[in-house]
Amino acid sequence: MNEKKQEEKRTPNEAWFESRWWWRVKMWLQWTSWLQYLPNAVAVVLLLVLSGLGALVDVWPFLLQDLPLLLAVLLLINLIFDVLSVRYGFHPAEALPSSHEHLDAFELMRARVSCRSFQDRLMSEEHRELVLSLAEQYSKPENCLSPHPIRFEYIDKPLVVWPAVGTKEFLVAIAPREYHEMAVVDVGRSLQKVVIEATRKGLATCWIGPGADHESIIKHLGARFDPERDHIICVCAFGYRSRYMPLSIRSIVKTQRYRLDVQELFYADTDFKKPLNTQARPYRTFGRCYEVCQWSPSSYNAQPTRGVVVTEHMRIERVDFCATTHSRYYAMVALGIWLANWECGCDALGKAGRFEQLSPDERGSGPFPDLPRYVISWVPKAAPDKETKGGA
Repeated sequence: MNEKKQEEKRTPNEAWFESRWWWRVKMWLQWTSWLQYLPNAVAVVLLLVLSGLGALVDVWPFLLQDLPLLLAVLLLINLIFDVLSVRYGFHPAEALPSSHEHLDAFELMRARVSCRSFQDRLMSEEHRELVLSLAEQYSKPENCLSPHPIRFEYIDKPLVVWPAVGTKEFLVAIAPREYHEMAVVDVGRSLQKVVIEATRKGLATCWIGPGADHESIIKHLGARFDPERDHIICVCAFGYRSRYMPLSIRSIVKTQRYRLDVQELFYADTDFKKPLNTQARPYRTFGRCYEVCQWSPSSYNAQPTRGVVVTEHMRIERVDFCATTHSRYYAMVALGIWLANWECGCDALGKAGRFEQLSPDERGSGPFPDLPRYVISWVPKAAPDKETKGGA
């Protein structure tokens, strides 16, 4: 079973779509990096057709002829500009972005957004060495939650990815071929820590899951990838943000800025019926930790993670992190990203803790429903000591 089908089996409708010629054309456009220019081109054609039909019926000339023609001309100009400036790089040299060293941990995580267009340059030697050293550090067994090793491989070739443009440098996240849930969580947690520190230095990043072509990745990895032992989880692009971006991708970026409210993500009970009042005691002691989880990236911006804050005698005993789907890869990566942001926020507040996978008896707070399903807990160090089960 290939990587795609390991995530979740295809439905009959999905299989039907993927067998159509127009789907294959769409995928060809996507993997050749022309798809991001298609919406503009289609809009130009449709507006020209509308203008022509308006001329034939000869009614409401401004609305059916002049206005569509004007919009078509403007979109065509924009399309030509996008192709020349983004795809072929005909634009003035861009300055390097400034660092975010002055931001505190919460503002830093809030400032980080997915970059969809990168400058036509490689990272400086200093920045590249930083990214690689962080990737090595955070993927070490002692810094992970699972005993099953993960690693990050560096590629400085233009991989086939969607929808980001101008990508040239990547970390490829690799876990064991045999599925281990917490190893996938480790990928999200460890790589997000790299992303946070890269953001501090002014680097732009973009998580890429289903939009990455594994064939091109495996080709560039060469002997570093063993299909019998390794499984590609996702990739993350690194570089410098460019202000030149196709119009269609600008639209995608705007739609992906939406996030669920904190009260829809954190709860005070395992039935997920009591939204957490983060301003009430004792929850408010964790301040913006909830917010930085709220703004964590996830595949398709699905936000498949939930948190349950368990209290006893007005004291927070632990935070249970749960997944809202049975997805074995994308939801687990997203949950790992939440864990990294939660840790970073707790560290900034001076709240020490550890991650543990607790049995139902150890949780003692009633069973969780089928979904959201329990994955792992964060336990403050002030809580009674319990044997850490693969925690960090």
